[in-house]
Amino acid sequence: ASGRPVRALVVNAGNANAATGPQGEADNAAMAVGLAGHLGLEAGAVLTASTGIIGHLLPMDRVREGLARLPGALAPEADPFAAAIMTTDTRPKTAEARLSTGARIVGTAKGSGMIHPDMATMFAFAFTDARVDAGVLRAAFPAIVNRTFNAVTVDGDTSTNDMALVLANGRAGEVDQTEFLAALEGVMRDLARQIAADGEGAAKLLTVRVSGARTEAEALAAARTCCVSPLLKSAVHGNDPNWGRVIMAVGRSGAAVDLPAMTVRVQGTPVFAGRPLDYDAAAVSASMRAEEVVFEVGLGVGEAGAEAWGCDLSAEYVSINAEYTT
Repeated sequence: ASGRPVRALVVNAGNANAATGPQGEADNAAMAVGLAGHLGLEAGAVLTASTGIIGHLLPMDRVREGLARLPGALAPEADPFAAAIMTTDTRPKTAEARLSTGARIVGTAKGSGMIHPDMATMFAFAFTDARVDAGVLRAAFPAIVNRTFNAVTVDGDTSTNDMALVLANGRAGEVDQTEFLAALEGVMRDLARQIAADGEGAAKLLTVRVSGARTEAEALAAARTCCVSPLLKSAVHGNDPNWGRVIMAVGRSGAAVDLPAMTVRVQGTPVFAGRPLDYDAAAVSASMRAEEVVFEVGLGVGEAGAEAWGCDLSAEYVSINAEYTT
């Protein structure tokens, strides 16, 4: 908003610095000032991000100690940063694309629980050496986020803290705009799927592909409602091809549907086409014993489609969140 270029990002993981009042605002500013001083920048060139428990003041002594330990030359690899920003994540999340010119896009993200549109407890950062106009990025990025991170749900709960950003330094020179935006969306999509697969207590990635909708927004609403349904998530965990739970979720999503023209497939097997179909339930159940379970749903009212991602619902999710602060 200031028009000044952003040169650096500092992230705190473990403390949301939310609902902390004026002291929290001062601590956030001090975190930016601390990194700016270390790197020889103006404080306005540093962005901040915090995630973690709500309502606790930042331990600024530890923040300052951490900033003081930073090396003079930061490492070019994304993995240490991706690991450092984890909270209840079980693994770091990175993705990369290389353009035809040799320019790179490197993305990192964190997120595991309290995940639901709009983004929720999720950080997503993309860094590129491509030269891309800032206006182009500002115009295109919200739609990319909507099709990727806003298509992820783990538990239906949102948060006080989330952020998605893309930073470009231009060192690799000009690139084709269409190629760049497609590659950026691919990186964001990869990270979004990693977040869904790493949902708290999750054993499986749940993918719901909706077609035949009136609009992309309705298709996305139907897909997201399926992914957040505790009943469907539980069925996925138990390898139960209960397509009725898909019908139920789509029905309450607000998307238009023509039931006689509606179709449902589970792991590629047709189970409903305007009426219940005969299928081998034991075989479909066995096919659901996989790292990814895919439901394909046709609404029968249009040409639009969308995809959303979630995860199964396990007893471990309850355990993780029952003991979050204790």
